[in-house]
Amino acid sequence: MIPFIGTLSKGWLAKYNNIVFDRDYYFDPEKRHEIDRMCSEIAAKDIADLDIIYSESNLGQAAYISEDQVLVGGIQPNMILGMLIGADFCPNDAMDADISPTPLKGKDLDDLPTPESLLQHETIRLFDEQIQQLQGSALTPIPPFFWDASGRATIHGALTTAQKFLGEDIFIDLMLQPDKIVKVMDWITDCYIVLVRHFSELADLPITSVHVGECSASLVNDSLFHQFVAPQAQRIAESQGPLRFHTCGPSTHLLPSINKITGLASLDIGGGTSIARVRELFGKDLPVDIAPPAPDFSAQTAEPILAWAQQVVADNAGGTLKIVYHLEPNYDLDIVRVLHDYLINE
Repeated sequence: MIPFIGTLSKGWLAKYNNIVFDRDYYFDPEKRHEIDRMCSEIAAKDIADLDIIYSESNLGQAAYISEDQVLVGGIQPNMILGMLIGADFCPNDAMDADISPTPLKGKDLDDLPTPESLLQHETIRLFDEQIQQLQGSALTPIPPFFWDASGRATIHGALTTAQKFLGEDIFIDLMLQPDKIVKVMDWITDCYIVLVRHFSELADLPITSVHVGECSASLVNDSLFHQFVAPQAQRIAESQGPLRFHTCGPSTHLLPSINKITGLASLDIGGGTSIARVRELFGKDLPVDIAPPAPDFSAQTAEPILAWAQQVVADNAGGTLKIVYHLEPNYDLDIVRVLHDYLINE
């Protein structure tokens, strides 16, 4: 049996259950707790056969989630940091929230605030107050940058965050103005280290590991990754513990450089990355989570996703593996169940 782990998206809940994810959902802990419990109940009752949980995509872990927990500042990491430098928070009732684009574009990068000064921002102080209020109640606060009680912190990688803040020009600037991009990426990494440590200490939730989501990493070649991205991930691993490294797109070409990151504890990769190459470089013991290609979940038949799964299982050759997915509103539940049944019997 190969574990098949699913998380339930806001889009699916909004479409099929009319759940609304407005601004108060993100900034009112009591409302957040009420809606999160409702979403968890829907997952447990309506699609119980899939053992799916309501959480951010592949981040919350069922073993560390309980009914008394409430997420404070449960917002994607790069959006929190973006709000601290002037971006507007943009909720969407029927899907994931976002922030106004490129908050650093056109600004003087010599004027970036010190990471420590961000702790005085009104948004951080609001989250601080909410955590402190909940600590004297029947609820257990899970602070920003954490998604459950495991102590696994979550941040976006420096490249992904820099793209969010500066736009796609960053990929040209990596080659034409590398010093500028390194300066921004160093600052981003420093900010995440300060913010994660702050909330870990305030909520009395020790950091046990850290998930770094480098969603943009597959857009660069191995040379640029080795020069600019890997050093930032290395700094995070050295500062905050064992590293779970995530890439979204096909990332086989990055695996040799990822393999050089000291402190790497697991991989979380997209379905276009070669498991055979992962096992060749990392061996069988490294835990790997891999997501099937999203279009296969909405194909006309289950044949494409089954063919993908069979190839992955064969290439994995008995290594430590989980198949993970985030249930979106356009996914065919029959296809999800076919894959679920195949993996249970594998």
